[in-house]
Amino acid sequence: MITIKSPDEIKLLKIAGRIVYDTHKYLQQYLKPGISSLELDKLAYDYIIKRGATPSFLNYDGFPNTLCISINDEVVHGIPDNRKLKDGDIVSIDIGACYKGYHGDSAWTYYIGDNPSDDIKRLMKGTEESLYKGLSAIKPGNRICDISKAIEDCANSYNLSIVRELVGHGVGTDVHEDPEVPNFVSNYKGPVLKEGMVIAVEPMLNLGRRNVYVSDNDWTVITMDHKPSAHYEHTVVVTKDGYEILTGE
Repeated sequence: MITIKSPDEIKLLKIAGRIVYDTHKYLQQYLKPGISSLELDKLAYDYIIKRGATPSFLNYDGFPNTLCISINDEVVHGIPDNRKLKDGDIVSIDIGACYKGYHGDSAWTYYIGDNPSDDIKRLMKGTEESLYKGLSAIKPGNRICDISKAIEDCANSYNLSIVRELVGHGVGTDVHEDPEVPNFVSNYKGPVLKEGMVIAVEPMLNLGRRNVYVSDNDWTVITMDHKPSAHYEHTVVVTKDGYEILTGE
């Protein structure tokens, strides 16, 4: 069921979204070779708790950590561990925070080091741009499929493949609500966008083929050809004339 959020609910969603955004900013100073993803996870947990929120992903359907940290060929749902980041890694960090029962959700991909290859630059730029192209299609009267088409057109322009097994979603008192927000065009048109709807738009694009599989931990999604993947996500609210990002400045 799709819910239209009240002004009071949107205020709480904005606070949750701001905590998510600030957690991303806080972690950036630590994104250097030698730190482990588990250390990043602990830093994020402590920061979110300090801000008066709780981690949305911790124990969600049994997920064991605060952050999803996906490295290189890992698309999403990477479980933090003792692996240390190294020069040349690309790291997608997905953060969720719950404030007074309302969630914020945002992912961003970071490069570890100073000199990414042209292919990695194309992957990261194309995925980030696909996110914002998708957001630009949000306004009352448009449909979910307008977001999907904008993302797909941008991904194609960068010659990047779209993971189809995973999609965006509504956000509210649950971190994953209706409606689904695909990153590709299909027979699914989706509902008409209305003021007060809150959704997470999140293209997940691969440098190689779109095919993926789930690792033995039953969580981490990995590219079949083991080429890198990127993931960018914002939670937004539909406004009377467009949208407002809740997980940004």
